[in-house]
Amino acid sequence: MAEHGGSRAIPGTAALVQVGRLAALAWDVLRAIPRRPFQLREWIQQCWFFASVTILPTALVAIPFGAVIALQLGSLTQQIGAQSFTGAASALAIVQQASPLITALLVAGAGGSAVCADIGARKIREEIDAMEVLGVNPVQRLIVPRVLAAIVVSVLLNGLVSVVGVLGGYFFNVVMQGGTPGAYLASFNALAQLPDLWISEIKAFLYGFVAGVVAAFRGLNPSAGPKGVGDAVNQAVVITFLLLFAINVVLTAIYLQVVPPKAL
Repeated sequence: MAEHGGSRAIPGTAALVQVGRLAALAWDVLRAIPRRPFQLREWIQQCWFFASVTILPTALVAIPFGAVIALQLGSLTQQIGAQSFTGAASALAIVQQASPLITALLVAGAGGSAVCADIGARKIREEIDAMEVLGVNPVQRLIVPRVLAAIVVSVLLNGLVSVVGVLGGYFFNVVMQGGTPGAYLASFNALAQLPDLWISEIKAFLYGFVAGVVAAFRGLNPSAGPKGVGDAVNQAVVITFLLLFAINVVLTAIYLQVVPPKAL
């Protein structure tokens, strides 16, 4: 029997609804940040948790990233006779692109998944509903401290990854490719500039916000059944990764249009 046209769901409607709800939660978080009382103790605990689960993996991942970038760029610059620019090119690639992405991926994968699982478990146990019945705003009480912790840790870790990545690239370029230490360091001033660091920190800030909000959103909306929380964690990580790469493309395109390249 043919169904009436009005009873059929429009393709893509469910996805648009989820996008709208995610945007609404992000707006609620932004509005709740300046409100009092601020959960200082919860925020400190979450900052410590994010840092404890991400500092070592982030540093360990930054070393091979810096090494691969330095080795690849070193080989390329040798072919075109521009070995003196290896350091500058490596620094730009690490600081502008690799560092904020590495930080955000690990913050979302390690910290964000734990946040999603925690909030999802609270939702399954109906703790979130109980807080709303008691007049406690779960966004202000639970989500805001976690989102702010993700932002702060992302910004701080981004600096650590930049330093470790550049040092790793320096080591592999000088030791394995026979580069000149002085030329590697001196070439930083040739292409790198202060706005490169600012865009890196801005990216880390936005990535941390997105990772925290997406993790909280999926935790607040787990599917029914015993696998609901686990599925929500997987979805949170995948959605965050996709959003991070999309945001990176947009921010990089805007930055290259707004900030002119440094003249040689």
